[in-house]
Formats: sequence, C-alpha cells, structure tokens
Amino acid sequence: MTYPIPERVLVVGLGSSGTRHARLVRQLIPGVKIVALSQRSFKDLRDTGIDRCVESLEEALQFQPQAAVIANPATRHLDAALPLAQAGVHLLVEKPISATVRGVSTLINACRTRGVILMTGYNLRFLPSLERFGELLGEMRVGRVFSVRAETGQFLPSWRPGSDYRKTVSARLDLGGGVLLELSHEVDYLRALFGEVEWVSAVHRKQSRLEIDVEDTAHLVLGFAQETGAVPVIATLDMDFIRHDTTRVCTVIGEMGTLRLDAVAGTVAIFEPDTNGWNTLFAHVHQRDDTYLAEWRHFLDCISHDRPPRISGDDGLEVLRVIEAARVSAATGSITQIQE
Repeated sequence: MTYPIPERVLVVGLGSSGTRHARLVRQLIPGVKIVALSQRSFKDLRDTGIDRCVESLEEALQFQPQAAVIANPATRHLDAALPLAQAGVHLLVEKPISATVRGVSTLINACRTRGVILMTGYNLRFLPSLERFGELLGEMRVGRVFSVRAETGQFLPSWRPGSDYRKTVSARLDLGGGVLLELSHEVDYLRALFGEVEWVSAVHRKQSRLEIDVEDTAHLVLGFAQETGAVPVIATLDMDFIRHDTTRVCTVIGEMGTLRLDAVAGTVAIFEPDTNGWNTLFAHVHQRDDTYLAEWRHFLDCISHDRPPRISGDDGLEVLRVIEAARVSAATGSITQIQE
C-alpha cells in the first residue's frame, strides 16, 4: 500500500540545520506548504522556501502538518516532537535525538501507538563511501574484524562560516553541545557496522582555550557484543573540536588486511598482505547536500510506503545510552556497562 507524499511540512528551528532542511524539502516537493516554528522574523527567510513562521506549538499544530523535521537544539527536541507524534505527525529528528535518554522512550512509544514514522537524522549513514565501506566489511574483504579505530575532528570556530562559534549549539551545554553529542555520527555508524556496544571506557574534557562550556575532546574505547565463535570487536573513537585538518576516518584491522574509510575525501582503501601499499577500492566526490537529500528521499519513501526507517528512534536512543555511559566512565574512571 502506498500513501500520499506530505503536502504540509513543519520545520522546528531555523538555525543552519533547519534552513537547510526547509530548502531541501522545497527542492524535493516543489508544491509543498512549509511552516517554520521559530522566533526568527519572516524577513530573514525570503530565500529559504518557507511559506510562513509561527511562534507557538499550538499554531504549528493548527497547520496540521503531515511531517515535521525537528531541528531546534537537542535539549528542546522532545518539547516539540512528543506533541507532534501524539498528533500523528511523521518525524525526522535531527541528531542527536535528544540531549539525554530521559523521555526518548516515551516519544518512541507515542510514535508506535500512532503508527507514525520516527527517524533519527544521522545523515552520514547515507554517505556513499560509508555505504561501500559497510558492504566491503559485509563481504568479509578483510576477513574477521579484530580492531577498529575511528577518528573525527574539525576546528569549531571555522565549522560554520559567518557564525560566532561561541553562540552555536556546539559550544553551549544548555543547548546540547560538546563533541559527544555533536559528533555522535561516529557512535551511530559504528553500531550499524559492528552491532551493539556493551561497555565503554572514556575520557573527555575541554583541552583548548576555546570560549565554550562543553568538552572539546573525547577519547572512547567501545566494546561490542560478542558474536558466536568470534573475538569481540573493540573500537577506539577519538573526537574533537580543536584540530584544523578536518578529519573523519575509520580504520578496520582484519585477519586478511586493513580497510580504511576517509569520509572527508569520499574514499575506501585496502591494505592486503601481498601488496606494498594502499589500493583505493572506491572514490566518490560528494557535495554537502547529498547526504541530506538522500536522507529526505528515504524518509519520504518510508512515509509513502509505511516502512521502518534505516535509522530509527531506537537507534537514536541507543546512541544516547552509549554517550551517557561514556560520561559515567569519564567521571568514575571505570569501564561502564551500557544500561537498558
């Protein structure tokens, strides 16, 4: 059975993320009516494709949206997402799904009760190089996996040109900033590739002189659930806001070689025992909007065919459980088990 494409879409929040989503929805569904829930004035939105703004959730519900993207700060996601879910609105919630695990299960259950789609916006999953990386691992190109090393970082002041980094979500504790939440793409895709995380050992702190009140550096060791007859996979994950050379790399060490993803360059390379160097297996030059467009096409397909999304609300919740375990580990100096 197929269902109609949404004719009315609500965008909650009009920072850089919300305005991008509005522009892309307009591109994919030219005739759609888009209302934004935001305190920004309409004169700032002439080129975004938004039809009008409202300032209250009550006004937003009167619009009777069929789908909504939640793109306000993570600490406020559930304030809008839960009433919309209860009203039967399909939801794409920007990552992370919230700033803490509290209340996320309530949102998930509300969506199940109303039969609406709940998708967590980890758009990195739609990166072609990451998708190919996962396929090659599934094909056992390097055999059984022993160890994983993931790394991501970018200098926060240059992250969003034209914005004062000190006022961005990333820099502020009250808005859900810090590398653990803002760079949680890595936790999400590592779970997708290697399964559930059972324990975490972590250190995180503010290392730099950046004017922020959140951690700018985190080092995690993740222990994954053991597969029958296999050695449990262990991954290290390094995240930061302080490096000037923008980096997003994942290296998998297997029994028959090493596979490396460079998500910034869009390449996947392999080092095999019988070679003297790296061999590029995949290369794709991607544009910034590509993964967001793919994410929206997938979300709309899930709505029109009533299919579960690739990245569910449960996935978003599991990422938060890993992050909260990392915070406990850093505070106690101990290995922390993931709590259900």
